[in-house]
Amino acid sequence: MAIVDRRKFTTGLLGVGAVSAGLSLPAYAQGKKPRVVVIGGGAGGATAARYIAKDSKGAIDVTLIEPTRKYYTCFFSNLYLGGLRDYDSIGHTYDGLASGHGVNVIHDWAVSVDGSAKTVELGSGAKVAYDRLVVSPGIDMKYDSVPGYSIDGQDTMPHAWKSGTQVALLKSQVENMREGGTFVMVPPPNPFRCPPGPYERISMIAHVLSKKNPTAKIIVLDPKEKFSKQGLFEEGWQKHYPDMIEWIPASVSGGVKNINMDTMEIETDIDTFKADAASVVPAQKAGAICDRAGITDGDWCPIVPSTMQTKADENIHVLGDASVASAMPKSGFSANSQAKVAAMAIRGALTGSKVFDPRFANTCWSLIDANDGVKVGANYKAGAEKIEVADKFISKTGEDEALRKATYEESESWYTAISADMFS
Repeated sequence: MAIVDRRKFTTGLLGVGAVSAGLSLPAYAQGKKPRVVVIGGGAGGATAARYIAKDSKGAIDVTLIEPTRKYYTCFFSNLYLGGLRDYDSIGHTYDGLASGHGVNVIHDWAVSVDGSAKTVELGSGAKVAYDRLVVSPGIDMKYDSVPGYSIDGQDTMPHAWKSGTQVALLKSQVENMREGGTFVMVPPPNPFRCPPGPYERISMIAHVLSKKNPTAKIIVLDPKEKFSKQGLFEEGWQKHYPDMIEWIPASVSGGVKNINMDTMEIETDIDTFKADAASVVPAQKAGAICDRAGITDGDWCPIVPSTMQTKADENIHVLGDASVASAMPKSGFSANSQAKVAAMAIRGALTGSKVFDPRFANTCWSLIDANDGVKVGANYKAGAEKIEVADKFISKTGEDEALRKATYEESESWYTAISADMFS
């Protein structure tokens, strides 16, 4: 199995993990330590909290606000759908951040931010003060972007695009489809979390159906005309699941005109598709706390590339899916990389530690069938206005089985490494 060097992973490729240079602390009110509050305990927030606490060696008080006590990663949830992982394997607690690095973990909702007073109000009514704030809330759904769909439809046609139990519901629905039934996938429009994700989901559902329900069909009603790794996915679908998957772009279908959640019917210009099970993923926007903090411009949060500070408030940093990270896709790997850049900038501002030139990276692995993995990725640099691509790579069509297996094994090693990097 290909092994990821964890030391290289945590300090090199994904960003600079600079340690405190041992300089004297700036003077804070009544000699108190500077305070960093992190909203959101996913790939961005958990990583930022860990690195700020760990590398400041106790010089900064770090508080992480996250409502869930166990975080289930969106990345690799498709492998759970495909029966290649169990549910517990993608779940993680915050015990390591608290016991290993002294992070104060508060399990509550952040409901508002007062940038002038530098406080975060919690669902409990309590307020938490900060000197720097990290906001990494992920996404919220624009349910009305798909005609007829609503938040009530999550139980019938789950999007399963956020951390939580919807993915378990979707798995159950797929596995209990009638023989020869139809699964319908409605991917989201750009930009959205994990660009290859809908197509890996289709692959993993096809993997299950090819064994349990081989006469079933999968219809993909895509609002887009092209998608990430399209040639690789289409090659794999033809190889592993011939005649099972039909991808229909909006130029052919006319787009989804209406969804009847009671009858499980999806209406387009060319046909009305009756689904036995379905996943509808609406358009997306930054988590709601970003709007309440006043740091959005439209649906997302513009940032300063070298520090991940929001352009609306120099004391707030925005990570991951919620940010406008230019060339970087919205992915867990990206959020983890951005968190290290932000952590370095925050330590430098609050403790006088050395700040190095920021570096970013991302790789998105996708599994088409068991041991058939593909990837796309890039290294990035901070430009004056945008995060820019430095170099990039992508798997090629026609690769041999040994290489595809090695790519899959590489992704498994990465998952182990990034989980430790976030939560240990």
